[in-house]
Amino acid sequence: MEKLYIIIPAYNEEENIKRVIDDWYPIVEKHNGNGESRLVIIDDGSKDSTYKIMQEYAKERPLFHPITKPNGGHGATVLYGYHYALENNADFIFQTDSDGQTLPSEFDPFWEQKEQYDMVIGYRKGREDGFSRVFVTKTLKAVIKVCFGVDVTDANTPYRLMKAGTLRKYIGLIPKDFNLSNVLVSVIFAQKKCDVKYIPITFRPRQGGVNSINLKKIFKIGINAVKDFRAINKAIR
Repeated sequence: MEKLYIIIPAYNEEENIKRVIDDWYPIVEKHNGNGESRLVIIDDGSKDSTYKIMQEYAKERPLFHPITKPNGGHGATVLYGYHYALENNADFIFQTDSDGQTLPSEFDPFWEQKEQYDMVIGYRKGREDGFSRVFVTKTLKAVIKVCFGVDVTDANTPYRLMKAGTLRKYIGLIPKDFNLSNVLVSVIFAQKKCDVKYIPITFRPRQGGVNSINLKKIFKIGINAVKDFRAINKAIR
């Protein structure tokens, strides 16, 4: 039985976290890997009761493992989760976010194709989270093409299922605490000509709470990332 690790970063999600656990815990129960699969939610130094709620929920959910760490940002927390899953010998790693925008009901087609591809990744078709974020995604696609020379359909989608063995091979190319770690995962898999399948997914508005990443922060992260992309591209190649 394959061991599945579902990795979810969380920051100040006290309004959403119960729903997110209730949504995704049945998935890890269904694909329990002889009791070794895990739902891992990583609290990124929240200032609210996110981690406390997680601890309470874990008491009755043996496959749910809450973690807390100092604040480092979304990308760094995702990368932390990937390393954690690899250290615990996961066979497959799935990542999504804690804002309720993605649907666990769309997971099965990803799982059904896990053996055929190194990564099965969602692309946000008809996304409902606003024009500004659609613009950021399209801009990012263009920047990736210029900096890395690859076409990536939706580089930063928080809905991806990966073979742990493939991720283990390349994760060392991602700088520690890099803010756009999922973008680099997508780029690396494209440059290394890994087998990647894109499937359309539903992407709803945030289901509660406040998004901690605004456009000003996105722009700042993007500027810093572009500066790093050239050096990272040399390392990847």
